[in-house]
Amino acid sequence: MLTVLAASAAAFALALLSAVAGFGGGVLLLPVFTVLFGLKVAVPMLTLTQLSSNGSRVWLNRRELRWQLIGWFALGAVPCAVAGGLLLAHAPLAPLTRVLGVFLIGVVLWRRLQRTPRAPTEPSFAAVGAASGLGSALLGSVGPLTAPFFLAVGLARSAYIGTEAASALTMHLTKIAAYGAGDLLTGQVWLYGAALTPATLLGSWVGKKIVGRISDRVFVLFVEFGLLAAGVLFLIGL
Repeated sequence: MLTVLAASAAAFALALLSAVAGFGGGVLLLPVFTVLFGLKVAVPMLTLTQLSSNGSRVWLNRRELRWQLIGWFALGAVPCAVAGGLLLAHAPLAPLTRVLGVFLIGVVLWRRLQRTPRAPTEPSFAAVGAASGLGSALLGSVGPLTAPFFLAVGLARSAYIGTEAASALTMHLTKIAAYGAGDLLTGQVWLYGAALTPATLLGSWVGKKIVGRISDRVFVLFVEFGLLAAGVLFLIGL
């Protein structure tokens, strides 16, 4: 019971963070779940938790969704999420996390040094989805990986949060199927995933109330700070 309460408190706090920044909760929740349950349980359980977290963000921001971006993202994410889910038991995770850490920190530096960054085209989101689908299936969450691309096309606040969450949702649903095929969805995983759902829904609702009260400039700064923090976490192997 104490373990479930600790996990629920972490899930609430990090769902709130995801609702404000559009990402980050899964990246920070994975180390918590790993300590509490072990990596093989933590990754699929995190995916179950993210289903409710992302689903609630999609619903709360449903009027601002960019459906074409979501479609292109899913085109690349779905097949790569299947491949990553089936490879989870054998993939070397530590080197991959450090590569992602370097990438995330480099993205923030690029955004600051490049005064007029070129916005990606909508079809290019298939490649973003492919990289995200593979990485997320192996690591549980690489939400910060997609953040700079959604920001670069001019999305902010509700449009950004809802569109990113809907894109991630297509990936997480695919991962659930792949984990099931790989016998990673045990009774324990389903039980804990269900127990943490109320905390993630409440965190998303509170975060939605907060994001409407901050400016676009502060919002982008908050996202970039989150990218740096996530990059450092990946580099040090947490």
